[in-house]
Amino acid sequence: MVVVGVNHHTSSMALRDQVALEDDAIPGFLGRLRANGLTQALVLSTCDRVEIICVAANADVAETTAEVALWILAEKGHVSPCALRAACYVLRGGDAVRHAFAVASSLDSQVIGEPHVLRQVKAGYAAARAAGLVGAELERVMQSAFACAKRVRSETRIAEGPVSVASAAVQVARDLHGDLDGCSALLLGTGEMGELLAEAFQAHGLDRLIVRARRRFRAEAVARRLGAHVSAHEALIDDIVAADIIICCTGGREHIVGVDTARQAAKRRRQRPVFIADVAVPGDVEPAVNTVDNAFLYDLNDLEGVAMQGRAHREGEAEAAWRIVREEVCRFQKGRIERAAAPVITLLHARFEAERARALAEAHGDADKATRLLVGRLLHTPSEELRRLAVGPTENLRHAENVTRRLFRLTEADATGASDDGAPRDTGGTGGSSAPP
Repeated sequence: MVVVGVNHHTSSMALRDQVALEDDAIPGFLGRLRANGLTQALVLSTCDRVEIICVAANADVAETTAEVALWILAEKGHVSPCALRAACYVLRGGDAVRHAFAVASSLDSQVIGEPHVLRQVKAGYAAARAAGLVGAELERVMQSAFACAKRVRSETRIAEGPVSVASAAVQVARDLHGDLDGCSALLLGTGEMGELLAEAFQAHGLDRLIVRARRRFRAEAVARRLGAHVSAHEALIDDIVAADIIICCTGGREHIVGVDTARQAAKRRRQRPVFIADVAVPGDVEPAVNTVDNAFLYDLNDLEGVAMQGRAHREGEAEAAWRIVREEVCRFQKGRIERAAAPVITLLHARFEAERARALAEAHGDADKATRLLVGRLLHTPSEELRRLAVGPTENLRHAENVTRRLFRLTEADATGASDDGAPRDTGGTGGSSAPP
């Protein structure tokens, strides 16, 4: 397992932009990897990272595989391999596996717990499969990474809590109104932050959005981008009364929403609550509006405070998430080691089954004879090898003895030399048959 890439920890945004890949460029890039000898590889390109996850044929060529991946990434970004090497990371073996699990679990993102990265990893995996670059080894790694991410999501609260001003505003609005699919919002102004909040509300089911600005043509432009409507009312109070959520982002010298307006609106709304997000600098809403019943005013500092609490909560959950990652990496490595023993286990089963069949055929239905034949033949070769090792270096015999004891769980009680009826045990061949050569 090899990972080569740059991320927000190691490189500048400018460098990541240079080597970044749009979705339609990924198939060609994967083809370039294949043409240069990489048979199992996927590429992950997000705002946080651009990295190649691949599997080398064996440990001896891992270094070469990493160099090839780095060179192709540098070529794509039109940067020198030396410049890219100074800002990139190269991970191998267990470190690479741990990194893949952490990325899929959103523990290596700028915003811990953000949900988008797992979808991006799955998209990279799907593109690699479509290109025929997912073999058995990479398949096992990625499926284990997805399982790890699922555990992190289900067993921790790392994805809970807002981490941005927009997500904080959505949380406050949902705490106040519940689901937003029956709510309407008023966007006062055409500031960028206001648009971001409006988009966040729409993404969470906002039913209707009205845009109002000092200059109608600007309101119309924003409304087109957001799929919203431009205010048809002459009086601001009418729009405020109709809104369950008000987003203020004008940033003028005077307050647009004052206490008297808020009180009039509250009376006409018949005590239905309204959430006011004032993200303008300077503020658009008179601070005393917070004293009006059922008017809940949050300015930029208030929303940032909610977001900071959310980030602190996620950081606190990260320790539990990392523990899951460590467990899943150990599980993966253990499975990998066990799979390495599978071929010899298969051979062992085949050999034992063949000897069993021979013993049964020669015993002609005599169970006692069949079992004695089988035991003698299975023990013949190991016994001969142990005798041969006894005349060689002592450490070789000691190692063989330890392995034998462990394989067959031998204890001193097995050396009594007596069977259950007190007769000496016969571990050699019987019935006049010879052991297999």
